[in-house]
Amino acid sequence: MAVNDPPPPMNAPVPRMRLANLRNPFMRPRPPVPEAPPPPEPVLPGPVVAVAPAVVPAVRWTPARIAIADELWGDGFVVPGGDEEVLRLTVPLGMSEASTLLLLGAAAGGAARAVVAGLGAWISGHEADPALAAVAAWRLPRAGKLVAKRAKVVPWNPQAPVFRRRGFDHALALEALRGAPGRPVPVAELLLALAGALRPGGHLVLVDVVATGRLDPADPMVRSWAEVEGRTPDLPTEAALTAALAELRFDVRVTEDISARHMRLAAQGWKRLVRDLSAAHPDRPRAAAVVAEAEVWMRRLKLMHAGQVRLVRWDAIGR
Repeated sequence: MAVNDPPPPMNAPVPRMRLANLRNPFMRPRPPVPEAPPPPEPVLPGPVVAVAPAVVPAVRWTPARIAIADELWGDGFVVPGGDEEVLRLTVPLGMSEASTLLLLGAAAGGAARAVVAGLGAWISGHEADPALAAVAAWRLPRAGKLVAKRAKVVPWNPQAPVFRRRGFDHALALEALRGAPGRPVPVAELLLALAGALRPGGHLVLVDVVATGRLDPADPMVRSWAEVEGRTPDLPTEAALTAALAELRFDVRVTEDISARHMRLAAQGWKRLVRDLSAAHPDRPRAAAVVAEAEVWMRRLKLMHAGQVRLVRWDAIGR
């Protein structure tokens, strides 16, 4: 959420994104302006190879797609909320400058940077996507001395989670159960690894997409969503995850459905981007990349509006 945007009231209706509204400002022909050539497509520094985005982007994060995510959600983030949302999740943990945080789903480094800058904790970040992990590894050492000293992000394999035993005061997992097509994350193994990584009494904050009931992978809406997000449609339910945490002797203090907030923040981010890009008259390749990313979010939000998937937060204490 941008600093100047007031928080939406909790009872406000969740706005709907319409793909036609995003396509129309960008894709209609524009008269040429020879004296002012179109601006070049932004290029991110770092060891990421540029790949032209398809109409529906592949799971791999290209520099163009990362740049769009930066504009939508804030530098280093790939989901709505930015610094404010990460701090909303972590401030209740009561971390100090001596605290250590295991961060899963670190994306391009935004969450790690925000926690260090806001709370001063030490962050061990893990990101499953190699392109995002590479960008985070390039950006964090250049984000100021404190961040460079206290935050790092490395690649990890969600199918084989291994963390330092009893090495962390707290853990934050941001959509760490995403998985890949045909490769679901072994939920029990991941939660067991997280339990072993926490020191006694450590907090686990888990934020993830869950199914209201079993999703039908043959459903066109479900299949297209899983394809564009590059994930498995085999999602756990809220009850199953809560039971799995309890089985590992976590004391589950909070389960919160944050879907409505997620959808509002997503709509606000897209509204800002459409406004800014409409005024800037982006060139056609950049406009096509924006529309492709919009299609990813349209599919997610459509399933949330339909009540088939939800975004849930758990706050649990290990023993």
